[in-house]
Parts: sequence; C-alpha cells; structure tokens
Amino acid sequence: MRNALGAVDSVLLLGGRSEIGLEIVRLLVRLGATRVVLAARGELTPPADLAALAAEVHVLPFDALDVGSHAAVLAGAVELVGDLDVVISAFGVLGSQDDYDADPAAAAEAVAINYGGHVSVDLHAARVLREQGHGTLVVLSSVAGARVRRANFVYGSAKAGLDGFAQGLGDALHGSGARVLIVRPGFVIGRMTKGLPPAPLSSTPRQVALATVRALREGASSVWVPRALGPAFGLLRLLPRPLWRRLPR
Repeated sequence: MRNALGAVDSVLLLGGRSEIGLEIVRLLVRLGATRVVLAARGELTPPADLAALAAEVHVLPFDALDVGSHAAVLAGAVELVGDLDVVISAFGVLGSQDDYDADPAAAAEAVAINYGGHVSVDLHAARVLREQGHGTLVVLSSVAGARVRRANFVYGSAKAGLDGFAQGLGDALHGSGARVLIVRPGFVIGRMTKGLPPAPLSSTPRQVALATVRALREGASSVWVPRALGPAFGLLRLLPRPLWRRLPR
C-alpha cells in the first residue's frame, strides 16, 4: 500500500469522547503515534486502553460553541506535544428532527455545533498545520450532507455546509504541505445512534476508523464509508424530488 501518511507522532482529537475519533486515535497509536491530546467539553478521563498504549495522553477543555477559546485550544495542544501530525475534527450532535421542529432554538444550537464550531476550530487548526508545513486535518462529515433528506434536514444541512467548507479548506491548503481528509460515513452503529434502526450499508466506529487510516495512508482527500456509498449517492442525487422526500432516515 502506498503510504502518504509519513511518520505520525502526535494526534489531536477535537471531540475527545467521539467513538469514531477514539478508534482512529487507537489505530494511529498502534502505527507509531506516541503523543495524544483529547479535547472535550467537561471533565474527561482518557480510556484506559489508550492511556496504556500511548506514551503521553493529555486532556484539554474544548467547547465547540465557545469560538473565542478555539485559538487557545490549538495553542495548548502545540505547547503539550509540539507539531501536530494529525488533527481529527470529530465532535457533533445528532438530535431528532421532531425535537428540532418543536424547538427551533435547539436546532440553531445544533447547527452552531455541527457546522459553526467546525468552521472556527478547523480554521485555527489549518493555520497551525500551514505554519508547520505538514499535517492532516481529518474532518468527519456524513452522507447526510450529500443530499439533505426530509427526515433529518437540520442535521443534514449542517453536514452539507461542513462538507463544502472542508472541500474549500482542502483547496486553500493545497501546496502548503498540509491537507484535509473528508470522511463521509453512512449510518454508524454506536452511541449516537442508539435506539435507531440501522440503515442499509451501515458501519461501526471501528470500520470507519480503519477506512480513515487507510485513506490517510493513501493520501486521499475524501473517503466514503463504506466505499459503496459514493457511487450510490451519485445515483441518489438524480432521484426526482417527489421520490426523494419520501425516503426515511
């Protein structure tokens, strides 16, 4: 396998409780990363297995809605571990469309987390990686943003914005030595989707992490998980709108 990842020693996970994010970190540590920073809201105890695997695991406070603190989060991570080889932007909330319909303020807050928070902290991360001249920003998008569905349009619209932003950011970093990898999972069976019936072509956090690390090593700019979702959504984008609006989550 062609390896475009290079040597990875330090990893910053924005969204330190993310199941997918933590699985990616575990794989990177097994590939040689020794220094990890988990940035999360509230108190966080690093998973015992990760603490045992990595030489250093640090914790930083991070609130997606507190955009004024995001520069300090990146600066704090650099102070702890030096250059950042991989930054994983993996935080977010799912929520219910019915709840958002009943509470527009909650919908606006969810969009601020799922889109606005990423725009802020990812721009700070990109500046750090550009100044370093190396490193990869991994942005967890979703197939929900590929074509927004009636069943979850608040969440989907935020992911659509995030995906477009990440594409533009990747273009802006071209030639700097830094890059962006966009990860587009389908339905992920995990804590966030507990109680929801799995959709076709579902995956697990571990499967998403394996696909992400493979894409990192291949130097890809984006990856669908599973891969079959890419061509599937190429066709679904052509589905007439009256049929599209009938689709479930």
